[in-house]
Amino acid sequence: MRSSRRPVRRTATAGLAALTLLTLAGCGGNAADGSGGSRDKLDVVASFYPLEFIAKSVGGDAVNVTTLTAPGVEPHDLELTPKQVGTITDAKLVVFEKGLQPAVDEAVEQNAKSAGFDIAPAAQLEATGADFEEHEEGGAATPSGSVLRPTVKAAAYSEDALDPHFWLDPVRYAGVVQAVTDKLVEVDAAHADGYKERAKTLLGEVTKLDSEYKSGLASCKLKTFVTSHEAFAYLAKRYGLQMVGIAGFTPDAEPTPQRIKEVQEIVRSQHVTTIFYEELVSPKVAESIARDVHVKTAVLSPIEGLSDANSQETYLSLMRENLQELRKANSCA
Repeated sequence: MRSSRRPVRRTATAGLAALTLLTLAGCGGNAADGSGGSRDKLDVVASFYPLEFIAKSVGGDAVNVTTLTAPGVEPHDLELTPKQVGTITDAKLVVFEKGLQPAVDEAVEQNAKSAGFDIAPAAQLEATGADFEEHEEGGAATPSGSVLRPTVKAAAYSEDALDPHFWLDPVRYAGVVQAVTDKLVEVDAAHADGYKERAKTLLGEVTKLDSEYKSGLASCKLKTFVTSHEAFAYLAKRYGLQMVGIAGFTPDAEPTPQRIKEVQEIVRSQHVTTIFYEELVSPKVAESIARDVHVKTAVLSPIEGLSDANSQETYLSLMRENLQELRKANSCA
């Protein structure tokens, strides 16, 4: 996709609230078939998993959430069925990120302008990465911000492409949680108190997550990590690491031989120990690079969607698993 644009002591009450939150987050409409729920609930459509988690966690039993991106489907590749378009048309609220899924953008524009809620402004997207799939040039890679980039810019290199992966930065994610909460209150004022209370619980969990990342990545011997695609730039910037993406913003795009060579050189020079791949995309390229430079592979989830293997996980649990993988790979004290 190319966009245009840990240990903390809790009280019994806080623990119960968190348990209730996660239980609610696992409930809702069918993930992709557009099936509805109770007629007295607010019908909400979420375009993909990170927004689904917010809508279900904050909405609780006042909403019926339908997700457009089914488990196991790469969100960037989403194509809508006529039934899903109908679900968008009938929804009272459609939560999406403009520029991430063109099919959703088009359906909202044509069928649900008044119900559509684009969270991109709340996410405060920035230009963090470059697109490496289509160029054959490039120089030796050097650090620049939180992403290691080629020194020679090819025609397809885009410094102004906005990075859509806000949810991998807990601080940005919290901003979107608040924005979705405010929108739910606006659309369904009768249940405002419940929305606000559940949002408070979720924001507390996300703030705790941010603290865990700050402390967990504060003292790492290695600062560079390599991933299948450039999904983790916000995370790297927030916590003082350097991300190297094998591919650009599109996870299943084929990197050029030049980009693969650049990544190999970075792995050797930065003493990287692990090449990270993700659940919803083939690991073949990551495994090939790892074999060539004699390092390990491991999963670092971009949390763009769930798969059969992690269907019982949540945004919070996957983020904590990512933290542990980063700590191991970068020798963090």
